[in-house]
Amino acid sequence: MNPKISALIENIQALEEELEAELARHREEFRIKLRNGKIDYARELLREHRKLKANLAKYIIKANPLTLLTAPVIYSLIIPFVLLDLAVTLYQAVCFPIYGIPKVNRRDYLVFDRGRLAYLNLIEKLNCAYCSYGNGLIAYVREIAARTEQHWCPIKHTRRIKSPHARYGRFIDYGDAEAYRNEIETTRRDFGNDKV
Repeated sequence: MNPKISALIENIQALEEELEAELARHREEFRIKLRNGKIDYARELLREHRKLKANLAKYIIKANPLTLLTAPVIYSLIIPFVLLDLAVTLYQAVCFPIYGIPKVNRRDYLVFDRGRLAYLNLIEKLNCAYCSYGNGLIAYVREIAARTEQHWCPIKHTRRIKSPHARYGRFIDYGDAEAYRNEIETTRRDFGNDKV
């Protein structure tokens, strides 16, 4: 891989780590701590949050009527989401070990912590859980697809693509036949910290 590109990828990873550290500091401002992966609130913060919780009946009465009409359409996507979840989980369970591709940890992508926020009512918590599932699932599927692409076709496209996955920078340049033949196996196995 081009040394400049490698350096840029390392810089991006360093910035991501710096961002995570800054987000942790920001959580401290709200008196929220993570202990063993669980959220720990100060008691006075919980009391403050409960005071800000919207009454469920008033929340429904004040809702935009179009929101109530479109909710069934939005929530109907749960069926294809669950089918997709089952399909990609089965796919990686069967195929990844055969090809030596490290499995994607589903728990890293599906995070359901918003339901513990005391200022959300039941409907808001349900909405947050649904969005967490949908977006987490898509991120999980994207990583499974990215690892599959890295194994089978780690070649960059000739034109710039919008929002490439995190593995794309490791791919071989389009049209570089020599690099493809010389580096395909190394690129195919470069999963960084992910273990097979």
